[in-house]
Amino acid sequence: MKPRPSPVKEAALRAGVPVLQPGRARDPAFRIELERIGPDVCVVVAYGRILPKELLEVPRLGFVNVHFSLLPAYRGAAPVQRAVMDGLNVTGVSIMVLTEGMDEGPVLATEALAIEHDDSAGTLGDRLALAGAELLVPSVMKYADGSLAPVPQDGSRATYAPKIGSEEARISWDRDAGAIRNHVRGLNPAPGAWTTFRARRVKIARVELVDDEGVPLAPGELRADDALIAGTGSGPLEITSAQMEGRKEMNGAALARGLRLEPGDRFD
Repeated sequence: MKPRPSPVKEAALRAGVPVLQPGRARDPAFRIELERIGPDVCVVVAYGRILPKELLEVPRLGFVNVHFSLLPAYRGAAPVQRAVMDGLNVTGVSIMVLTEGMDEGPVLATEALAIEHDDSAGTLGDRLALAGAELLVPSVMKYADGSLAPVPQDGSRATYAPKIGSEEARISWDRDAGAIRNHVRGLNPAPGAWTTFRARRVKIARVELVDDEGVPLAPGELRADDALIAGTGSGPLEITSAQMEGRKEMNGAALARGLRLEPGDRFD
């Protein structure tokens, strides 16, 4: 329970690289110190804030951002989560030069990655981070020597990926089973898809489509045998991993035993 440096800071300190940690990017003291250092280029990854013009102008080549989508698609704070939630088969990573607009700057390079059937936002994000790291260095070096020019985005094709709030993360059980599965995958591990049972919150970590010939279930209605099954707007889903409020994550069968279901019980 003690604060510790991030891996980036630890690596920088080992290499003897100064580490600045301003409370906010608009702090004038931070800009003054950055001007004193005089970087050729600055790199931003998953910062989540729009940087002011006076800061963007400090490095000779500006700020280069690693963004986890194929721009201009999914500009914004949650491109990985929303690509999975939308059921896409392909996304990617973009290396772009920051401007004052949200993810609107010209693009230096892109790389597409497949979204696997079992990917969550967490597993996909890990792969995108590795791909972005590998694409970043050669892109910046070519940008610096003039052999790679940034290409403006087509703003007319832009789509957006705003931050996901708690209420949006709530599961609507009357949706199609496949859409609910994508919703759960896209919100794993954070912020986490959720529902309620007997007025208690339940975080749903993983679900699977199932062929079920039993008695049809209404949306959200539950049945437990060897597994925990929930009804949706189009068919059943198996709850394979979930976490009851105040408890640790467990598989669906264990959760079902703890819930002690009665006929008609349901997720709300």
